[in-house]
Amino acid sequence: MNLQQLMNGMQQHARSINSLAGGVPDTQARWKPDPESWSILEVIHHLYDEETYDFRTRLDIILHRPEEQWPPIDPPGWVTERAYNEQDPAIVLAAFLTERGKSIQWLRTLESPDWMATCQAPWGPICAGDMLAAWAAHDLLHLRQLVELQWAYTGLIVKPYKTRYAGEW
Repeated sequence: MNLQQLMNGMQQHARSINSLAGGVPDTQARWKPDPESWSILEVIHHLYDEETYDFRTRLDIILHRPEEQWPPIDPPGWVTERAYNEQDPAIVLAAFLTERGKSIQWLRTLESPDWMATCQAPWGPICAGDMLAAWAAHDLLHLRQLVELQWAYTGLIVKPYKTRYAGEW
């Protein structure tokens, strides 16, 4: 496990998320291609909550208090429960970036972490290395989602023109 490389990647992911979501008009930030999809704002708020209540918290438990129960989370439910799409996009993005900075700082404080340290998750055992790997990979899943939302919104705003010449999506 190359912690420095993962931290560098997570910092780059945060910059990429900022580039894809920062400065978009509020209407675009709240737009959804269909009722089941998330908006850019909902993706960013989800990333903020995951940063704050999931990955850092649970990795800390695995490394330092493996006997402790994980606090409950409800990522799909929080989208409506916490009214993600009604929040201020700039404030939510800034909050995510602040939390990511705290996470990187926290990761830097780890001295010789035992990446094989394991605890019991609701679905079975998970080790610290798996949790950190999932944290970095989670960013990439949502970066892909943000790019897809940008692509779909571009197709919407260029009508009646088409983006076919750009290539197949």
